[in-house]
Amino acid sequence: MATEVLMPRQGQSVESCLIVEWKKNEGDSVSEGETLCEVETDKATFEVEAPASGVLLRVLHQADDDVPVLTPIAYIGEAGEEIEHEGSDDDAGTATDDAAEDQPEQRSSAADTPTQRPAQDTETDGAGPGFISPRARKLAAKHGLDHSAVTGSGPGGRIIERDIQALLDSGEPLTASARAETAGTARPGHGSGIGGRVRSADLQQPVSTTAAADAAAPGADFPGPTEAQPLKGVRKLIAERMLASLQTTAQLTLNSSADARALQRLRRRFKEADATLGLGGVTLNDLLHFAVSRTVPRFGYMNSHMGDSEIRQFRHVHLGFAVDTPKGLMVPTIRFADRLSLLQMSEEAKRLAAACQQGSAEADELAGGTFTVTNLGGLGIEHFTPVLNPPQVAILGVSNIQLKPVAGESEVEFVPSIGLSLTIDHRAVDGAPAARFLQALCEAIAEIDLTLAL
Repeated sequence: MATEVLMPRQGQSVESCLIVEWKKNEGDSVSEGETLCEVETDKATFEVEAPASGVLLRVLHQADDDVPVLTPIAYIGEAGEEIEHEGSDDDAGTATDDAAEDQPEQRSSAADTPTQRPAQDTETDGAGPGFISPRARKLAAKHGLDHSAVTGSGPGGRIIERDIQALLDSGEPLTASARAETAGTARPGHGSGIGGRVRSADLQQPVSTTAAADAAAPGADFPGPTEAQPLKGVRKLIAERMLASLQTTAQLTLNSSADARALQRLRRRFKEADATLGLGGVTLNDLLHFAVSRTVPRFGYMNSHMGDSEIRQFRHVHLGFAVDTPKGLMVPTIRFADRLSLLQMSEEAKRLAAACQQGSAEADELAGGTFTVTNLGGLGIEHFTPVLNPPQVAILGVSNIQLKPVAGESEVEFVPSIGLSLTIDHRAVDGAPAARFLQALCEAIAEIDLTLAL
């Protein structure tokens, strides 16, 4: 009996994974434990290993498919073995070869309205004109195309995915009546029908050669060559989460600055210290993380998650920090940061950042934060507005160090000051309590040598 290969669950917070690349093709021999494909979440890349030895009988999802966890993605068995209990295309995906698509589907009649049709169309074993595979139907529905306008190239004339894709690539989807009228004639590149389909009425309009040329060339407002990059994988998930963050929370940002002289002085001492102490690698960012981890517990409302019906405060600080990687922004979590020494926190931050850069971070290392710090100071940024990482209620943005005029006893001094921007969810935290926290944090940074004693 063939063995199912399931999309593994990568941590409790991961619901689906994107297939990056298949390392094996259908028909290849595989050994148990051998890598079948690479998949990625919004946080890291993982390898899916073969659960058994044999032949890769069938691949159910292609590269760039976003597949729910614990869903079958392939089958392994003996050469020529029949696959039992295999789901339909609607449930388990399809093979990479269009000719291997599952059972076709009969074209719905004119009497089937959207409100009358069942949740899933009836599939039949037949073939011929008007029959369409479930996968092709999904693609047609996604782009608002009427598959009755398509001539099938599958067995018995059934419509398969490549037929729908060819129609989309042609740039001129036609209704059945329009197709009949356009044999050997010029066709407009875009119609007035659903999804841009060309209707019979559109054929009555003259199509000038100039208009056709304009349609094929870049727009007049954007001359020159362009390059389109699909929104997928980590970038797509980041986009969705950032938009959701702004749409579902009441974000307010407070700006301040802290005296950075003690930070700079302590950093210099660490670099000059005996190498055997291991302090040379402690960065300004590590010192800031330490100051945050010791200040947050004094203001429990900042160390919280906002739920639908409750605000949950946490006793310990699980500190998330932003890491810029080739695949996009990642936020690993330093667990129990309030219990770690400065050196321990520095080492853990470096370990997590390296794992993110290499794409080897575990899913659970990239979840569960209660407060987040993001630092753009190294890039010369003076001020910015960090975006919340829900359900957290606060995130601290760190900017660069600048000379700031400060009134002294007898004259104005120019003091190195580090910019801080605190974004809060105003549903959970009011402005005054947030300001008190930010004020306390500025003091902890200005007196970082004393803060180290906490």
